[in-house]
Amino acid sequence: MAAIVNQFDKRSGITYAYESISYWDKKKKQSRCKRTLIGRVDKETGEIIPTKKRSKVTEINAKQGNQPTVITNRSFYGATYLFDEIGKQTGVTTDLKQCFPDKFKQILSIVYYLIMEDKNPLSRFSKWANTHKHPAGTDIPSQRSSELFASISEDSKEQFFKLQGKRRVEQEYWAYDTTSISSYSESLNQVKYGKNKDDDDLPQINLALLFGEESMLPFYYRKLPGNITDVMTVKNLLADMNFLGYDKIKLVMDRGFYSEVNINGLYQNHYKFLIATKTSLKFIRKELDKVMDTLNTWPNYSEKYELYSTMIPITWNYSQQRPYKGDIITGGRRMYLHLYFNSEKALEDEKTFNKLLSTLQSELETNKRLAEHEKQYAKYFEVKTTPVRGTKATPKLEAIAEAKRYYGYFALLSNEVKESIAALEIYRNKDVVEKAFGDLKGRLNFRRTTVSSEQSLDGKLFVEFVALIYLSFIKKRMQDKNLFKNYTLQEVLDTLDIIECFEQKGLQLRASEITKKQADLFEAFGVATPPSL
Repeated sequence: MAAIVNQFDKRSGITYAYESISYWDKKKKQSRCKRTLIGRVDKETGEIIPTKKRSKVTEINAKQGNQPTVITNRSFYGATYLFDEIGKQTGVTTDLKQCFPDKFKQILSIVYYLIMEDKNPLSRFSKWANTHKHPAGTDIPSQRSSELFASISEDSKEQFFKLQGKRRVEQEYWAYDTTSISSYSESLNQVKYGKNKDDDDLPQINLALLFGEESMLPFYYRKLPGNITDVMTVKNLLADMNFLGYDKIKLVMDRGFYSEVNINGLYQNHYKFLIATKTSLKFIRKELDKVMDTLNTWPNYSEKYELYSTMIPITWNYSQQRPYKGDIITGGRRMYLHLYFNSEKALEDEKTFNKLLSTLQSELETNKRLAEHEKQYAKYFEVKTTPVRGTKATPKLEAIAEAKRYYGYFALLSNEVKESIAALEIYRNKDVVEKAFGDLKGRLNFRRTTVSSEQSLDGKLFVEFVALIYLSFIKKRMQDKNLFKNYTLQEVLDTLDIIECFEQKGLQLRASEITKKQADLFEAFGVATPPSL
């Protein structure tokens, strides 16, 4: 069988095309192949430009009436075939085709590249595309990818979110969190200086993400100005949920999103929620003081999590402003307060607090006071200054003891979950979204953005989000099938990537030989092995 094989020469930067003819070696009892150079591959068009020698041979053959060689495409296929099947299982391919009928193949090709080429920039897409079978089938140069990103509209994205949201498990909790994406461009409207979660000294945008705790898949995100705090994002999140038509919503959030306004908004929209909150809040302290002596007792101990817990039914003082009527609705709403005590957390809290006290005292006695510490100076120290002894900071022992009294305790609030350990498990599963942010910034290479236009940034972010769906699916399946015991993510992709495919006009695409290890991986992902030679 004759096939065309492309090979990149690193020294010259040229991709050469070879005619590869397979034959059976009777002595070695194995398949062999003979390669003959036929030309070089044009970077822009992908066409083969024949060598002079090849041109002459072709001309002679034509004169002699020989049959032309059947050209067969040969590409790496195993990993991209897996992505094709994942796209079918998650409905991503169908939804993208519906929302982006003219662009979905290019979007998928870039998604495949981002997943496979760990941390590699898009400028290397051409090299990858030249050797792999992928949906677009052709190269997407940097200029074309920028144009693709800029052409992705808000209406199409919102339609995609709606379609994907309908495919998620209705009864699962949705983890909601935000992160910061640094930017080298300050000309973009939403790039602002704010609290950078990666400690980058750069302006940023903020990214909010919704993630299903059972499906372990993301299905919605929002881009936010870099100076927006977490607590301010919930109002718009609720508005977006209504706009997209999501119902039976259950949200789990950390304490950075807690506020009376946000809790009232969740009740008003009839959403179920589980949210962490500070134990320093007055109504939390009031309930904690009641049970502090009995909470840390054996009946409340969880051996699995090595902590104590209890649930207290409370009433939330609900209020809702009605601007159109000019009044305020008030009333009580049922809520469950979950309180926990962890001795290891208590030790860590005390160690951190002691370090803070030492820093504060040193700043006071060396006259190196910081404006942001003034409240803490006043709360924990009496300060006296004399000409002889200088400045002396005396600790306020009662205030320090009062602060330490609540170390090791933490609280969760819910309007649905009654069992404290069940609430804790739901809350801890929230780390799925934090891991997703790690994947987005790490493997998908989106820690910092260099695009210079709003449209390109929005479009690239959407493509990165689609890639995150595939990556999250793969990692969940690897976890479910215990594949991480024997493989890293990269090893799985590399093991499948070496499977080649052969495309010949008029014939069904065929894959090269598939080993048992490769077949087992396809089975673990719920994917049928591709038809092989």
